[in-house]
Amino acid sequence: MDAFIVSLGWLGMFAPLALGAVGSMVGCARAGMAACGALLDVESGYGRYIGVAAMPSSQTIYGIVVTMALRREITIENSPGIFGLGILTGLALMLSAFSQGDACASAINASKSKLEIFGISLAPAALVEGFAVFSFVFALVLSAGIPK
Repeated sequence: MDAFIVSLGWLGMFAPLALGAVGSMVGCARAGMAACGALLDVESGYGRYIGVAAMPSSQTIYGIVVTMALRREITIENSPGIFGLGILTGLALMLSAFSQGDACASAINASKSKLEIFGISLAPAALVEGFAVFSFVFALVLSAGIPK
């Protein structure tokens, strides 16, 4: 039983990076497909669409930092905390990257025919990013309370 609990600690340590990366992959793919479609409909300004399609990649960076903050010797005492914090942070990062990819795809689709709304159309994607940042910051704060 102790080995299982310690295994959960290892899983929790790596979860923010792994789940954040999965979310970033899906989010960037969703936004990237919209960007590819927009490239067929516009005559210039391709770079802005590619840049927006990369926005969900930030969740992987947050996951890397949280994983490094959780990095410590895994023991029976700290495994439950590492598991809980890691899994929940990873899920939050993954779901926010999914949602941000959808928001970015919508911004690309809306702005390709009306360029003047490009900036404001990114507001929903920025809001979703904010929630990922909340999860990231609180994970860092709470990780300090998990025994080394």
